[in-house]
Amino acid sequence: MRETGLYKVFDPLKVLFVIDHASPAPHVEAASAHKMMRDFAAKFGIRLFDVGEGICHQIVAENGYSRPFSLILGADSHTTTLGAFSAFATGVGSTDIALAIALGKTWLRVPESVKIAIEEEPKPFISGKDIILRIIKEVGVDGLTYRAVEFHGSAIKHISMDSRMTMCNMCVEAGAKTALFPSDEVLSMNLAQIGVEGIKLEADPDAEYEEIFSFDLDNLEPQVAEPPNVDRVRAVEELEGVEVDQVFIGSCTNGRYEDFLAAARILRGRKVKKGVRCIAVPASRSIYLRLLKEGLLHVLAESGFFIAHSTCGPCIGAHLGLLGPGETVISTSNRNFPGRMGDKNSRIYLASPATAAASAVEGKIADPRKYLGR
Repeated sequence: MRETGLYKVFDPLKVLFVIDHASPAPHVEAASAHKMMRDFAAKFGIRLFDVGEGICHQIVAENGYSRPFSLILGADSHTTTLGAFSAFATGVGSTDIALAIALGKTWLRVPESVKIAIEEEPKPFISGKDIILRIIKEVGVDGLTYRAVEFHGSAIKHISMDSRMTMCNMCVEAGAKTALFPSDEVLSMNLAQIGVEGIKLEADPDAEYEEIFSFDLDNLEPQVAEPPNVDRVRAVEELEGVEVDQVFIGSCTNGRYEDFLAAARILRGRKVKKGVRCIAVPASRSIYLRLLKEGLLHVLAESGFFIAHSTCGPCIGAHLGLLGPGETVISTSNRNFPGRMGDKNSRIYLASPATAAASAVEGKIADPRKYLGR
């Protein structure tokens, strides 16, 4: 920004800084970057969410910044999370973010729209993570490249806001530019809880789509993505028995209240397998405090989990639980590329919090239905 002569902020009320990736700073380089952010925010009057307050996508949602018809740019690819609020939310590069901060505008090619129709009510043990993994298996890691995904169908009324955020979050793993749920009662109730009046956003009756995909959820089983790509998805029964060295529940994908509630239902009264490192990281301080108040953190800690305040940490291989050579993790995060969470020869399996919790108990990939009922 200094080099371009645009060292300014177009509107401090429309810019947010969140220190979340390597937070608290695990090395001097990160500490220097954090200091630069704090200094810049103080100079221009920008609201800054500091260490432990939360992961950016969760923070934006909790504080009412994401609502129907809003356009949100984030310096992180998983900004698509906020499409759960009927917002056009997308991740862009550092240069684009810098120019948007300075000028209050950007350039985007309008993406073609893809309709994903999901029908039938899912079983109680099925979460948004299972649904989106099944979708990515079908469309592939590049099947939605630079497209706007719209979720439709009779099933969406049964999908919670937490699960909707997970689904929009991971659409970028299939290349999507953005992903949106329509405004409905589920969204209206959520916005009302945080004091936001949402404008109704839904597709026109005669809307045209470049492609349409359909999925029935009534017979969907828990899903797991095996390394090295997110679209290598199989039913949990096909991967049961794969031994794990670490279990991670958290990230911007699955660090919300619903996720830890599902895990606690399995972990209550049980211990994690000896020798398996188990890490839990809520996506924001408010989630942490709610879990603390309701005793769910106690359940996790008593079972043997290490619990940290909000950070991206393990998900991006920054700190708080990197993998060594040849180690295996089952994680609720969003990517399983080689080296994503540590050594390039480690293995990452992606799954729902329920599947991760069941795997923590057994020390190997396990079907959560044996603990939750089928």
